[in-house]
Amino acid sequence: MASAQTYAGAAAVTRSEVEDFLYEEAALLDAWNLDGWLEILSDDARYLVPPNEAPDADPDDTLFIIADDIHRIRSRVKRLKSPDAHAEYPPSRTRRLITNVRILDSSDSHLTATSNFSVHRFRRGGRGGVYVGRYIHRLVRDSGVLKIAERRVILDAEELGALGAVSFIL
Repeated sequence: MASAQTYAGAAAVTRSEVEDFLYEEAALLDAWNLDGWLEILSDDARYLVPPNEAPDADPDDTLFIIADDIHRIRSRVKRLKSPDAHAEYPPSRTRRLITNVRILDSSDSHLTATSNFSVHRFRRGGRGGVYVGRYIHRLVRDSGVLKIAERRVILDAEELGALGAVSFIL
């Protein structure tokens, strides 16, 4: 890991810049600005939620809770925005708290950052829940702008059934 707060590679990104990027991502999702969220994804982005017992697994040989490529991500967003998406209409209200942002590694082409999260979800009828875990983001520069190439959501819950359906974007 490089010293101080500037990391070589991916055009010398600072931890502060990564934090701001992750805070903006959280704000987009909390505002249900799913089109804005799509804009910060790379053209080959992946959104992954691995099983609890294998957080570092590969979706090619392990059953994931969610393993979406960019086409499935776009389809997911389209469904979530539809009034026919009964699980999310009206949309859940969420509040994301992001902490402990660290850059794990970087190269000339990308950097990997991790952060802890707590997503508080509120639904009509008093239903809701709290999802806690960590994110691993693989970020790339596209025309000088940071984009998400991979977003891995590792949930800390020991039993996912108690959390209910994950019909929204963690």
